[in-house]
Amino acid sequence: MLKNIKSIYIIKITISYLSELHKLNLIKYNKTFQKKLNVSIMNYICFKGNYIIYGKFGTIKEYNGYNNELLYEGKYSKGKRNGFGKEYLNNILAYEGEYLNGIKNGKGKEYNKFGELVFQGEFLNGKRNGKGKEYNEGKLEFEGEFLNGKRNGKGKEYFFNNKLKFVGEYFDGHEINGTRYNFYGEMIYKYNSIKGIRKTYNKNLELVTEDIIECLNFKNIKNKIYKCEKHFKDGRLQFEGEFFDGKKNGKGKEYNYWNGKLLFEGEYLDDKANGYGKEYYNNGSIKFEGEYKNDGKWEGKGYDIYNNIAYELKKGNGKIKEYYNNGKLIFEGYYLEGKKNGKGKEYDEFIGCLVFEGDYLNDKRHGKGKEYHYNGKLQFEGEYLYGERNGKGKEYNMKGNLIFEGDYLYGKRIIKQKDCLIV
Repeated sequence: MLKNIKSIYIIKITISYLSELHKLNLIKYNKTFQKKLNVSIMNYICFKGNYIIYGKFGTIKEYNGYNNELLYEGKYSKGKRNGFGKEYLNNILAYEGEYLNGIKNGKGKEYNKFGELVFQGEFLNGKRNGKGKEYNEGKLEFEGEFLNGKRNGKGKEYFFNNKLKFVGEYFDGHEINGTRYNFYGEMIYKYNSIKGIRKTYNKNLELVTEDIIECLNFKNIKNKIYKCEKHFKDGRLQFEGEFFDGKKNGKGKEYNYWNGKLLFEGEYLDDKANGYGKEYYNNGSIKFEGEYKNDGKWEGKGYDIYNNIAYELKKGNGKIKEYYNNGKLIFEGYYLEGKKNGKGKEYDEFIGCLVFEGDYLNDKRHGKGKEYHYNGKLQFEGEYLYGERNGKGKEYNMKGNLIFEGDYLYGKRIIKQKDCLIV
């Protein structure tokens, strides 16, 4: 008798489960079924990923099945986005415009994470192609032609005060031929990067200098060394030195964007510091002097801002103290073969307070460690893997109260809800 009762109970549970599953499947076709059948959307999330609700005239709404956020609304045919639609990220409009076969094609607008317009123009196969306009905080920054997502062809660039910054031609996102102006609308120089020539003028439009710049197209010229310059977008000098096959090879100098002072001078190989070199603080004193290997300090001496010896490296090994350009301590710990390996501490480059202490592997946080708020209170303690929180950990607010304890994956908390894994 008892055995029969158990069998009947199991059959009822199975039928009930299949019935609920059938109800859940219906939701993706019409949300009204959810109300009619009284099925919890959270139960549906546990069974499904993204789901679609069909509307009238070939329109749909697509939702993220894990957090019920709207991902897309608009025209839909042949199982793909086709026609006009709107795409969302974190419930904020990210794109509105035309689609073809599920990809952005035609005219459209892109928005940043704050909902601000960043681009308006033409798309082809998901990338900016054709004429378009770029915006920064609501101000027009660029208008011109695009190819494969980058500025290519004729265009104009503007400052925040709406004055013209550059007018001319672009290639692969870089200025190659045209005229650059300063913030006040005065012409700085004209150049043609294809020929490698820049002509600089004074306020009276008199020619001052004529020299080689940018090296953008020299990568196509083999077996010849060129002395060239690279500049920041506003024309400030970024690098000057020797190039070979389009890369830094030989002697060169790098400069600070904000004050124009020398940051580094030394030898390069394939765009990386290799050989003898010197680093400098903002006040002009030496920060490090010695040998470099693939951009890493290899053998030499490091100094504090007062020119006192702070550490010494041999074959990239040793205990070091690194300082920011303003003289603030930013790291103290161990180097192995030119990278952070072992125990170490990180400090804020401006305030100087401790922000992390723990284990490193190949310049990344790896192993056990602790993070701190700016008020000195513990922010996190737990395990790291290749620079991100992974494994067991505890998180605290600014007052030192525990706000989370559990597992992390790729830097995010892992939360279990109704047998669903939510990251």
